[in-house]
Amino acid sequence: MATTNTDSRAVRTRSLPVRAGLTAVLAATANAGLVAAAQAVGIAPEFRALTYPPVVFLSVIGALGAAGVYALLRDRVAEPAATFRTVAVAVLVVSFVPDLALLFADPAATPAGVVVLMAMHVVVAAVAVELLVSWRGER
Repeated sequence: MATTNTDSRAVRTRSLPVRAGLTAVLAATANAGLVAAAQAVGIAPEFRALTYPPVVFLSVIGALGAAGVYALLRDRVAEPAATFRTVAVAVLVVSFVPDLALLFADPAATPAGVVVLMAMHVVVAAVAVELLVSWRGER
């Protein structure tokens, strides 16, 4: 199937709500895959944070929150794409703090389990930047 310039323009110009929804679905799906992989190899089997309900819920919340931030930036700053990337990296780094705290607060948490949680934050951030910013052609 051939792709035309019209097709790529249509993808780049999708509305923000559509891209936000795609971001939420793709981030949650990818992170559910990480849960499946972690469970398959026995990473922290008693660690509730590595189960489907919290992972899927928080992935969707993170993705939709990112879309909200991008919407605000898009209307308020001269370079929304660059600003969003900077904010996304800063939020990503800060989001690791609660995961690391789980090593001390949750006896079921293991270093490997926490690394998987941190990887899930990276997934949400990467999907958000790609779908919210790059699909709009603001690279």
